[in-house]
Amino acid sequence: MSIEKDLQKRSNDRCELCGSDEAAIAYLLPASPGAKLEHYVQICANCNNQINDISKANENHWRLLNETIWSDVPAVKVLSWRMLHKLKQFDWARDLLDIAYLEEDQLEWAKASGDDINPDDIILHRDCFGAILNKGDNVVLTKTLEVKGATFNAKVGTVVHNIHLVADNPEQIEGRVNNSMIVILTKFVRKIN
Repeated sequence: MSIEKDLQKRSNDRCELCGSDEAAIAYLLPASPGAKLEHYVQICANCNNQINDISKANENHWRLLNETIWSDVPAVKVLSWRMLHKLKQFDWARDLLDIAYLEEDQLEWAKASGDDINPDDIILHRDCFGAILNKGDNVVLTKTLEVKGATFNAKVGTVVHNIHLVADNPEQIEGRVNNSMIVILTKFVRKIN
């Protein structure tokens, strides 16, 4: 049997979210650990459009999450949890998230999409010109830096390869200069390609 046929059988040819009998889409959850039947949800075009463009989301339509968050189908539960996070501006969605329970592996899968991350909480490391720095980037020093605890200075123009980001401080990165791992302030580096 194909995944589509198995989904139709599992869902009784209905949308596994809203119950519509026009469910024709085999939706593979983004950031799934695979592409097997258990990673798909049978959904209708209406749910699909709203999932893919949250600005089109109809609050009343998504009140169905009150039921689907308790589904016995892990993919339905995971998709419901993700949608609740996308709809957190509504009190009922926040309240439902507070009481929802997912097994540890389901929660890990649900969080893999990043829907639960508040964009305001993301720590961004930026160079002296405001370019976003990522782990593994290469930077050049824009100022000669005195390296505490070492017998050398890191000279202006020194290229630092394969930087690491200091997780809890957006103003610091780590990099290897003269075979020593040092902490460098982001305001003294410029990202290079």
